[in-house]
Amino acid sequence: MALKSTMYKFSLQVNDFNRDRYQLHPLNVALHPSETDERMLARIFAYALHASETLSFTKGLSSDEEPDLWQKSLTDEIELWIELGQPDIKRIRKACGRSHKVVVYAYGGQNVDQWHEGIRRDLLKLSNIDVYRFDLDAIKTLTPSIERTCAIDCMIQDNSVSVTLGNQFTEVVVDKLTP
Repeated sequence: MALKSTMYKFSLQVNDFNRDRYQLHPLNVALHPSETDERMLARIFAYALHASETLSFTKGLSSDEEPDLWQKSLTDEIELWIELGQPDIKRIRKACGRSHKVVVYAYGGQNVDQWHEGIRRDLLKLSNIDVYRFDLDAIKTLTPSIERTCAIDCMIQDNSVSVTLGNQFTEVVVDKLTP
C-alpha cells in the first residue's frame, strides 16, 4: 500500500519589496512521502519569491512531466517553470524548451557547487534560465516550527527572505549562481 501525501495549510504573507507586492496567500501544500520538510519550505519560499495569481504548485515529485511550480497563461502556455534541487541538464533543457522562463532553486550545501560546475557550460547555451541557491542551514532552523496549519510571514528584499514561522525567525539568503 502506497503512502499518501500529508496536507498542510499555510497562511503565507508575502511582503515583496523588490516587486512592490504585498498579499496574503492561503496555500494547501502536499508533503510527498519522500519529501523532506526542508524541501517543502523551499517550495514555499520559491512560491513567495514569484507569488502571483497564476502561480501554482504542481504534482511535483509525483510527475516527471511537471516542475515544482509553474505559471501558465490563459492559453495554457507555460510562462514560468520553477524547479527545486539539482535537476540534470536534460531536464533543464526540456524545461527551457517548454517554458518562456525557467528558474532553478538549488539547495544542499557543497553538493550545489559540484552540481553547478558540472552543468555550467551547458547553462551558457540557454538564454531563458536563472539558477539560485537557497541557504539550507537557514531553512533547517525553521522546520521544528512547522505545524499542519500555520502562518508564514516572508519579507523579501534584495537577495534575502526574512521569514517568521511560529516563534522562529531567520534570514534565508538567495544567491544567484552565475553560468
